[in-house]
Amino acid sequence: MAQEVTNFARFYASFNKLAYRGDREEFKKSIVLQYTCKRTDSLREMTRKEYNTCCDALEKLTGKDEWRQKMREELRYRRSVCLKLMQKLGIDTSDWARINDFCKHPRIAGKPFGKISAEELEQLAVKLRSIQRKGGLKEKQEQKVKPAVGIGYVLIDPNAPKC
Repeated sequence: MAQEVTNFARFYASFNKLAYRGDREEFKKSIVLQYTCKRTDSLREMTRKEYNTCCDALEKLTGKDEWRQKMREELRYRRSVCLKLMQKLGIDTSDWARINDFCKHPRIAGKPFGKISAEELEQLAVKLRSIQRKGGLKEKQEQKVKPAVGIGYVLIDPNAPKC
């Protein structure tokens, strides 16, 4: 069986926050045994599903899960504010391609909407409000396509029969 989990940073980040007096190695092995149904005491032999379940439980114990949930809610709120402001500016917020194209502009955010952090979303909201105060977005004037002007030559045969 190939090793499914190779980075144990998530486990140790929560494990090191746990208060425990005694042998830390034995404590770690007991936790691993608990989440592998006593199959193994080694982190390396855990399946991805077992590892994720174990880490989720440790994060709940250390309170990191609540912090992560709070950060998600804040991100959702800031995204919602920005989307409402974009809607007021006339951007079609039902089309993610248009939203991403707008946000990718270097004067707006310089990256797709989904990659913008909470702090950057706050700055984006300020920019969008500023644009709104100054009269909104200006529509691009489409350049009128001028028909190509060309010169055509018609050869007339002077010896051709006349009608």
